[in-house]
Amino acid sequence: MVYSWRRSPGSRCLLLLLLLLAAWEEGSSQLRYSIPEEAKHGAFVGRIAQDLGLDLEDLVPRLFRVTSKDNGHLLEVNLQNGVLFVNSRIDREELCERSAECSIHLEVIVDRPLQVFHVDVEVKDINDNPPVFPVKVQQLFVSESRLPDSRFPLEGASDADIGANSVLTYRLSSNDYFMLDVNSKNDENRQVELVLRKSLDREDITTHKLFLMATDGGKPELTGTVQLLITVLDVNDNAPSFERSEYEVRIFENADNGTTVIRLNASDLDEGANGAISYSFNSLVAPTVTELFSIDPNTGEIVIQGNLDHEKINVYKIRIDATDRGQPPMAGHCTVLVKILDKNDNAPQIALTSLSLPVREDAQVGTVIALISVSDRDAGANGQVTCSLMPHVPFKLVSTYKNYYSLVLDSALDRESISDYTVVVTARDGGSPSLWATASVSVEVADVNDNAPLFAQPEYTVFVKENNPPGCHIFTVSARDADAQENALVSYSLVERRVGERALSSYVSVHAESGKVYALQPLDHEELELLQFQVSARDAGVPALGSNVTLQGFVLDENDNAPALLAPRAGVSAGAVSELVPWSVGAGHVVAKVRAVDADSGYNAWLSYELGPGGGAPPPMVGAAAPESTLVDVNVYLIIAICAVSSLLVLTLLLYTALRCSAPPPEGACGPGKPTLVCSSAVGSWSYSQQRRSQRVCSGEGPPKTDLMAFSPSFSPCGRSEDLGDQQDVNIDHGIKVSTYI
Repeated sequence: MVYSWRRSPGSRCLLLLLLLLAAWEEGSSQLRYSIPEEAKHGAFVGRIAQDLGLDLEDLVPRLFRVTSKDNGHLLEVNLQNGVLFVNSRIDREELCERSAECSIHLEVIVDRPLQVFHVDVEVKDINDNPPVFPVKVQQLFVSESRLPDSRFPLEGASDADIGANSVLTYRLSSNDYFMLDVNSKNDENRQVELVLRKSLDREDITTHKLFLMATDGGKPELTGTVQLLITVLDVNDNAPSFERSEYEVRIFENADNGTTVIRLNASDLDEGANGAISYSFNSLVAPTVTELFSIDPNTGEIVIQGNLDHEKINVYKIRIDATDRGQPPMAGHCTVLVKILDKNDNAPQIALTSLSLPVREDAQVGTVIALISVSDRDAGANGQVTCSLMPHVPFKLVSTYKNYYSLVLDSALDRESISDYTVVVTARDGGSPSLWATASVSVEVADVNDNAPLFAQPEYTVFVKENNPPGCHIFTVSARDADAQENALVSYSLVERRVGERALSSYVSVHAESGKVYALQPLDHEELELLQFQVSARDAGVPALGSNVTLQGFVLDENDNAPALLAPRAGVSAGAVSELVPWSVGAGHVVAKVRAVDADSGYNAWLSYELGPGGGAPPPMVGAAAPESTLVDVNVYLIIAICAVSSLLVLTLLLYTALRCSAPPPEGACGPGKPTLVCSSAVGSWSYSQQRRSQRVCSGEGPPKTDLMAFSPSFSPCGRSEDLGDQQDVNIDHGIKVSTYI
C-alpha cells in the first residue's frame, strides 16, 4: 500500500495539512510509504520527487540522491520521472527478523542549496514462510502406568512471518489415546501439550505414530507437519515433577562466568532408584543455550559459562528434564525463561555524511555543513543519545529526525581571522555512568574577495635626478591583500592623466607584477620640477577590488646649464660689453656692470665673476661655468673672507660701544646680542645671524647686521651627519648664498 493523493484541490489541502502536522511533530518522517515484501524489481513505491515538492527538471542539476544506512541497494529512484521503485528483492524476515515494525529509512539529499528529507518505507509482511518444526520426528516415551489426563509437552512450530501470518493453529492426527491442548501463556512461550485420553497398554500397542500439523493464519494458509513417535514404557508409574511448569529469571548481561541463574528442585513420589532425579537440558534446546549455560545434574543449578549480550539475544527459553532412575526412567519437565537485562556497555557511534566543504566565508547563517547520525546498541536510557559541539565555534547542531542532526553555520565567518576550524561532535548516552564518543570535522573556510589591496601609506615622496637614463628604476610600490590565492594576487598600473600636453604614460611606467616604477625618458628639472601621479593596485578576484597611492616625484637639479650674460641695455649684444671711459677718470671708477643668469637652481645657479687675461688671445666668457672643484675652492675662500670681515666689524662695534658708555648699563641694556642659529635639515640649509641690539640703546647709528646663509648639499651643520646613500626622500638644495649687510 502506498500513501499518495491525486492532485485535486481538496487532496492538495489535505496533503499540505498532513505534511504540516508531520513536520510539527518532532522525530516524525517527512514521507512514509509502504510496500509488501518480495515485490518484484521495478515495483512502484511512490512518486517521491512529486510528494517532496521537487521539480523533475531539477533532480539531476541539484544532485538528487537517495541513501540508506544499511539498505541503500533495495530501493532506487528514476531521475526521469521521480518515481521510487524496488531495485532488488526485499525479504522482511531477513531485514527485520521478527520485529513488529519493519521499515527502510531513506535520506533524500539535494544540493544547491543542500536539503535533506527523511522517508520511511514500511515493508509489509506477506505469508511467505510456512510453519517449521525444529525436527522432523519428535520422540516421546510414555509409561503405561501414566494416568489419563497426563500431559506431555511438545516442541511447537515457528513461523518467520509476523501478525496474523504467524498465528499458528495445531491439529493432531486422529487416534484413540491422545488429544492436543495448546496453552498460550505469553508471546515468548506458547505450550503445545499432548494429553493422554485413556490408559496405555504396552502389551497391546508399544508404539504410537501420530502427525502434528501446524497451520498459520495467512491467506492462503501454509502448513508444517512433524511426526510424533510415542514409545510406551513399562511401569515406573511416578514421574518427577516441578513446583511450577515455568520459571522466569532476570539477569544482567556481561555477568561473570559461574554466576548462578537458578536452582531447580523437582520431586518424585517413588522410592529408591525410581525416585532419584537427574537434571538435564532437553534434547531440543538450541545449541546457543548449551554454549552459554550449564546445569548440574545432581543439584539442578543452572550457571553461566559464556558471555551474555543483550544486544544479540535478550531472552533464552531453556527446557529442563528431571529424569528418575527407574526402569524405565520417568521424566518431569519445566521451562526456564532467562531474560537478559541491558547494561550500558556500548558507547554511541557517530557517522558523518554529505560534507559540504570548504565553506565560503560569506556563507549565510543556517548553511548546512554536514549530516550527522548517531546510534547506540543499548536499550532504554542506555541507548538514548544526545549530541553537542565543542564551545566557541560558529556552528551548531540542529536535530532533523530522531538521531539525525545537521551541522549548520551559526554565525558569520571571516577567513582572514580564522581560516579553518576543527569541530568536535560529542555523543553521550543516558546511562549511568554514561558513555560517550567524539568525531571531528575539519572545516576549511574558503576565501571570498572581500579585502582590497592596501598600501603602507597613502602617499610617497620620490626624488629623481634630472637627465636620468631612460628606463631607470626610480621607486617600488607594494600593496598587501589580506585575501588568499587569486584574490590576493595584486597587479599594478598607472592612473592615466595629462601632464601638460602629454600623457603621464610617456613619462613613467609601472611593472604590473613587481610594482617597480620606471622613468621612460630623461627628466628636465627646468621643464618639470614636480611630477605627481597615482599608481593603482588591483587584485585578481571577481569582482576585482583596488586602491590607489599617490607618488610625489621631485626632479632634482643637475648642473646641466651654463651661465648666460645679459645684455646691459637694449640693442646691445649679450656676448660683449663696450663702454667709453674718459681719460680723466681715477682709480676705482665703475667702468661697466656685467650681469649673467643660469637656468639651473640652488648651488648650480650660484655665479662668480672674474676678468680674463688681456692681449691677443680672446678672453674667456665671463660667467662661464668653471669646473666643480675650482668653484668649490673659490666659494670656500669667499666664505672665509666674509667671516673675517664680519668678525673685524663686530670687534670694532664692541670697542666703540665700550668707549661711549661711561657707566655700566643696566643688566641687559648693553652688550652683545645673543647669536641666533636657525637650522633646518629638512631643506638642507642653515643660517647664522648676529645682531647688536646694544647699538640701538647706546648709539644713534643703525646697528650693523651680518647674515650668513649657507645651503649644504649633503648635511645639516647643526645636526648629526648621516650617510644618505641612495635614499629618495632627502631634500637636497645645491648652492651657497652669502650676503653681507653693513
